[in-house]
Amino acid sequence: MRNVVIGFLGTTLDSGKKRRWRPTPSLVVHDDFHVDRLELLYDHRFNRLAQDIRRELIEASPETEVILNRLDLDDPWDFVEVYSKLFDFARSYGFDEDREQYHIHLSTGTHVAQICWFLLAESRHVPAHLLQTGPQSRDGGPPKLDIIDLDLRRYNALQHRFDLISQEYSDLLKGGIETANAAYNSLISQIEHVAGATKAPILLLGETGTGKTQLAERIHALKLDRRMLKGRMVHVNCATLSGPDGISMLFGQRRGYTGQAGSERNGLLREADGGVLFLDEIDELGLREQAVILHAIETGRYYPLGSDYEVSSSFQVIAGSNRDLRKLAAEGLFRQDLLSRLTAWTFEIPPLRQRREDIEPNLMFELARAEKDLGTQYGFNLDARERYLRFCRDPATLWPGNFRDFGASVRRMCVLAARGRITRQMVEDEILRLRDLWSAAQGGADGKLLGSVLGREAEGIDLFDRAQLAEVIRTCRNSASLSDAGRTLFAHSRSRRKSTNDADRLRKYLAKYGLDWDRVQTG
Repeated sequence: MRNVVIGFLGTTLDSGKKRRWRPTPSLVVHDDFHVDRLELLYDHRFNRLAQDIRRELIEASPETEVILNRLDLDDPWDFVEVYSKLFDFARSYGFDEDREQYHIHLSTGTHVAQICWFLLAESRHVPAHLLQTGPQSRDGGPPKLDIIDLDLRRYNALQHRFDLISQEYSDLLKGGIETANAAYNSLISQIEHVAGATKAPILLLGETGTGKTQLAERIHALKLDRRMLKGRMVHVNCATLSGPDGISMLFGQRRGYTGQAGSERNGLLREADGGVLFLDEIDELGLREQAVILHAIETGRYYPLGSDYEVSSSFQVIAGSNRDLRKLAAEGLFRQDLLSRLTAWTFEIPPLRQRREDIEPNLMFELARAEKDLGTQYGFNLDARERYLRFCRDPATLWPGNFRDFGASVRRMCVLAARGRITRQMVEDEILRLRDLWSAAQGGADGKLLGSVLGREAEGIDLFDRAQLAEVIRTCRNSASLSDAGRTLFAHSRSRRKSTNDADRLRKYLAKYGLDWDRVQTG
């Protein structure tokens, strides 16, 4: 194979005015790399230099064919002009890869020309390796010559580094907690990609306690690491913004504003400039506040209270909600235009009951956090650990408060473990405590839930049956199908039955109250 080198004339280096080493003449002095043909590109203003270099090359290496190619550039630093003319050169050049091996000499030409050469080589418009030369070392060795092969198969090491960085970002979004849940891993992968590629609003949906705030903080940390923003994350609990003081807290106010007491304040939107504005529980915002927030998101401008002129604030919005915003919009309680703006990227965080395989690594995380906060090393006795994990993973344990309940449960046992060991009896006491807490919390909600499904008919149900029916309805709404709900509700008794048609058992139970699957889901 014949070696062909294509490169620019070095208008400064090749003239030898500043350095003794000249890149183009040095190409023909290497015993282990023979140049059969050199295609030298030059501007007409440097015709004399090009002719001199050609004669010198032929004298130094008579077997090397030197061809001068005139390529005039009005501005060698204009990317569009340089790329266009090199592209035209490549299109008209008769590459013969069966007989010749091509190399692009990168050591001459402007940085713009070097970038254009790389793009043309990477896209195979110029089927060539990249070639770099350099001056000889201090010990008197020959000038340097390195060949860079753009074969993507040789990028495995680089790709591995990129994969490791991506894994680091995924671990960051998961808080360093291992997860075996495929759906959650896929969700985190999508969030990592979106957060690193766009500043569009992100909507995080999920039940109370699923970790929306923590995930928003980790998205902010990821964006800081990627230098996509410089400011801090401002956490706004929208449920606290009711009343006139809440408006000024969000948008700020000017001194002397008659509608508010107190001095001038910047407001949370101004504080979020250059960073992230996390609107937690955004469904709690009133329609008026929603309109102003929408304008601020779309334009980056808003009016502080008492001001006659707009102020600017550039921020990324992350919103969180534990309610269905589409349903609220249909009921006129949430602006449809704001919903459309927020739902460009929507991610629904699964509840703990759908991630039971991840309970054990989260348990280790909570123990480590308790150790850091309380200054004591904690651990479970073997039987206590097995009992607690069995309770946590039981389909009948629905974890209504999700990870918030789970973390509080582990912390309570750590505090009560005087010598750092959590015993079986401590676990049993905690299980009873959790059941009492959940029962008390759900007691007042049972009547409301049954009323939403059965209407006035709920008043005729005995108190004894109300709690059971309410729990059945909740389980159905948290399940993908009738069979899935049946497996959860009859998790213990089904192991003692010869026939395990859980869906039929549940269907008959609902029928006692005039209910079916569809009515339970939409009631």
